[in-house]
Amino acid sequence: MPVVLKGMEKYVALKELSARHGCGWIEYSEKISQPLPILLRLDMETMHDLGWFPAEIKDDRATVITCEPGPKVAADVKQRLGVKEVDFLVTLPEDLARIIEHNQGVNPASPFASGRTPLARVRTYLAGRRSLLAYYRTMFAKGRTGLALIRTGLACITIALLFLRVFGDGWFLFLEAPLLLAGCVMVFNGLRWYLPVRKFKNRVPPCEDTQATDGSTVLTAAEVKTYPVFTRSPEIPGARELRRQWTGLTPVMRRRFLASDRTDYAEERTVLACIRTQMAKTRTGLAFIRTGIAFASLGFGLIRYFHASNWLPFDLALMTIGVVMVLEGFLWYQSGRKAGNVKDAKAKWSFKATNIWESFSSHRCITIVPKSPPLPLPVRASDRPGIWATTGLALERTVLAERRNVMSRLRTVMAQERTGFAFIRTGRAFIFIGLAFALFFGPGVTGWNILNWTMVAIGLFFVGDGLRWALPAGRTRRQFPYCFDEMEITIPDYGVPARFWRTIVLNHE
Repeated sequence: MPVVLKGMEKYVALKELSARHGCGWIEYSEKISQPLPILLRLDMETMHDLGWFPAEIKDDRATVITCEPGPKVAADVKQRLGVKEVDFLVTLPEDLARIIEHNQGVNPASPFASGRTPLARVRTYLAGRRSLLAYYRTMFAKGRTGLALIRTGLACITIALLFLRVFGDGWFLFLEAPLLLAGCVMVFNGLRWYLPVRKFKNRVPPCEDTQATDGSTVLTAAEVKTYPVFTRSPEIPGARELRRQWTGLTPVMRRRFLASDRTDYAEERTVLACIRTQMAKTRTGLAFIRTGIAFASLGFGLIRYFHASNWLPFDLALMTIGVVMVLEGFLWYQSGRKAGNVKDAKAKWSFKATNIWESFSSHRCITIVPKSPPLPLPVRASDRPGIWATTGLALERTVLAERRNVMSRLRTVMAQERTGFAFIRTGRAFIFIGLAFALFFGPGVTGWNILNWTMVAIGLFFVGDGLRWALPAGRTRRQFPYCFDEMEITIPDYGVPARFWRTIVLNHE
């Protein structure tokens, strides 16, 4: 097995090779590529045997990468490329093999960012972003659980204090003390869960979408201090026309387009995950509002029922804490409405986008000119059968990525429905408390009446907004088969024909 040199040993070997042959040296880079017309004149498998690759061709002069420069190689280059002068760059055998393999179908005019390594780097960044967003959603769920604990504890404390203020501290103390203690423990634990979540309020990255272009541009990532910034490269000349010649592309060309498609799909999943995170943030804000209205309504009710008493500072404190939490919840709620608008626009664009099978259907032959004859498959005698299997697997991965995107859209729709239900629950709390105050205390001071009906009006607004979110999302959800029908999953085994692949069926029993 040949020894692969790395690090300083590699550079020392390259310099020694350069000094021995009196020419420059070069190592493998995805930037080393040639235009399509030149590549079509060369058989890459033959290049492996000949041991050279053209780095640059200009006028009647060619710069060639090889491991063993000499007159024989120069004569072969002149004959195959039709040049008069030849310059050499030396490299190591493993680097020359990688350069040739990299150019076995490189897309013409493609930038460096369209290479396999840069695209994999972008997908890794996107995966990291989705993991971060999943962490934020988990923290928001933890915060909502803490707020639910606080509301439950507050209910226990309310019952205990009402018993104490109405019945005194007689035999009822045996009931009041455990209720008060349990309520205080739940409120304390809820605060421990809720307070750390507040620092994540402004940490959610923006849901920016660069809009995929079916391979005519490439998604790139730039590193910054906080989050990677994703942008689109300028449009690649001729990329749209090249993609329409699908049957005339070499396997590596196809895999380049498929890798770009998978990167675009990863970006869409990341944007949808960001929208779900914004909605989770909104539901957390609505939980703040419900908890705050519970505190504030308790304070208002105690003040209106008992009036001025020794408990007045406690009642005012409850009311103040509740009002502050309601106001903070409204600040969280605003960002969610923006996320909902982004989601609607993204969904409309996603459903209008070209499906991968519409571009690469195996029974269609797409050419530049609609009435032109089908292009022949670019198969040479030296091609190995495995290259087509590799391209088939790349297409399979791309189709699976698109299926994951469909499921991600469904999860986003269901998140929208849950957020709508959270709006309705919040509105219901406002309506019930406002009506309870109006019916229990009756018509009294004008200020209290205004407060009662203002709460009812706010509740009706939340209910209407929630229905506007939940009903369309519910209709969309019922159109997908994943939630109701049985699901059949195929287990691929590429060692046998597809008709022999086993399947598993998941049902709801």
